Amino acid sequence: MTIDQALEANILRYHFVEHWGVHTIAAQLGVHHSTVDRVLSQAGLPKVERALQPSILDPYLPFLIETLGQYPRLTAARLYAMVQVRGYTGGPSHFRARVAQLRPRPLAAAYLRLKTLPAEQSQVDWAHFDYVHIGRAKRPLMAFVMVLSWSRQIFLRFYLNQRMESFLRGHVAAFEAFGGVAKVLLYDNLKSAVLERRGDAIRFNPALLALAAHYHFEPRPVAVARGNEKGRVERAIRYIRDSFFAGRRWRDVDDLNAQAEAWCLGQSANRSCPEQPSLTVGEAFAEEQSLLLPLPETPFETDDRVVVSAGKTPYVRFDLNDYSIPHTHVRQSLTVLASLNRVRVLAGDAVIAEHERCYGKAEQIEDATHIEALRQHKAHAHEHSGQHRLAQVAPASVELLQRAVSERGHRPGSVVTQLLQLLDSYGAGELQYAISEALQQQVPHPNAVRQVLERRREQRHQPPPLAIPLNHSAAHHARVRPASLSTYDQLNTRPTEAVEEQIPVSTPPEDNQ
Repeated sequence: MTIDQALEANILRYHFVEHWGVHTIAAQLGVHHSTVDRVLSQAGLPKVERALQPSILDPYLPFLIETLGQYPRLTAARLYAMVQVRGYTGGPSHFRARVAQLRPRPLAAAYLRLKTLPAEQSQVDWAHFDYVHIGRAKRPLMAFVMVLSWSRQIFLRFYLNQRMESFLRGHVAAFEAFGGVAKVLLYDNLKSAVLERRGDAIRFNPALLALAAHYHFEPRPVAVARGNEKGRVERAIRYIRDSFFAGRRWRDVDDLNAQAEAWCLGQSANRSCPEQPSLTVGEAFAEEQSLLLPLPETPFETDDRVVVSAGKTPYVRFDLNDYSIPHTHVRQSLTVLASLNRVRVLAGDAVIAEHERCYGKAEQIEDATHIEALRQHKAHAHEHSGQHRLAQVAPASVELLQRAVSERGHRPGSVVTQLLQLLDSYGAGELQYAISEALQQQVPHPNAVRQVLERRREQRHQPPPLAIPLNHSAAHHARVRPASLSTYDQLNTRPTEAVEEQIPVSTPPEDNQ
């Protein structure tokens, strides 16, 4: 609490002239007694020690001090239970406050200010900012941040996941934005960089090692619990949250990344450089850029490569969505190559499908040519199934179909459909006879077959067949097996006499001639 000079003068006058006590001065001036103690101590007077009242906890203080000396992280709840067993009857509130005073405090760690040479080091980290809803999907908005340690130039790029492919894409984009690569890249112990660590033994992610070999930099993780070693990127993330992301409006991730690039080259680059206060970050980066490692001729490959299995439907699933493929590749093992914007499906080395990438959930991304080819295949297969059925029950239909197509130019599908209708109406035997007669008459057409069938029906004085429409297309090809009639024979097992007794025989009327 800051007090003005008039109040300080009154405290000193009441103490030295009026000889008032500390509590009296505090009560009369409306301040806390600690304020009076502080003013008097600044005047060279020792602080008046007030006698402490005895407490029921006093006999247990040696035990608490000894126990906390051995186990400084032991909780107050556990200590309270231990002193209760030893006879303590006080309440927990005062006990907790006293334990907080007795608990040993760790010494504050002092850190050296780390300095780096130009183009010597970059620091890398992920930061989670928000969630993005795309259709039915809720995706995390992750920021990839890389900072050049000397100039403090920031690279910022947002992605919709934290997968290894996005981690690699962030590196490649940062190297291209910087126009070079620092000699050492410093990482926290995140799984994208370090898979396992036991002391000084470190097992790096193989994908990161491949990236480092391509760009000739050294990946280096920070020591465990030594956050000061990567403080530049952590401060950069706080700066991004406060100066860039807070209150910002954006349409989609592409728009957000365009704004982030402009911010990195504008507002962020115009701030003062901590290593060279006379320069801005942008001016320091211009000096550092020429010292960076040069980029290779080709960038590192960062596409997702996933092996997928196509089921019985012409789709493969990748990243929560289904992408169409040609129906000729169902029930096969395929490979998906996905960039940020495109998804390609490969069978071996051949690209069989390519789609725009979707970041929604449970979406079907279709190529119209894939679906149309499947429909045509199904229609052709249905036609062939009809031909097979006709060939089984009426072998003469094969010759009729061939001649109807070659000699008369009829469509095979139409001929098969008409013959199947006649088969359902008249039966297999009649159809085989009618087709044979139509071929003998040199009229290979379903209408000639129908005329023969109708003529034979009229000769037998049979009613015309009744067409029963079936709503379901599969019912047209259903096979109906004739039921066994042996059960009906059991109805005639009674003796003939009993039947004659129950069924009277009527005599014909007499002739009245």
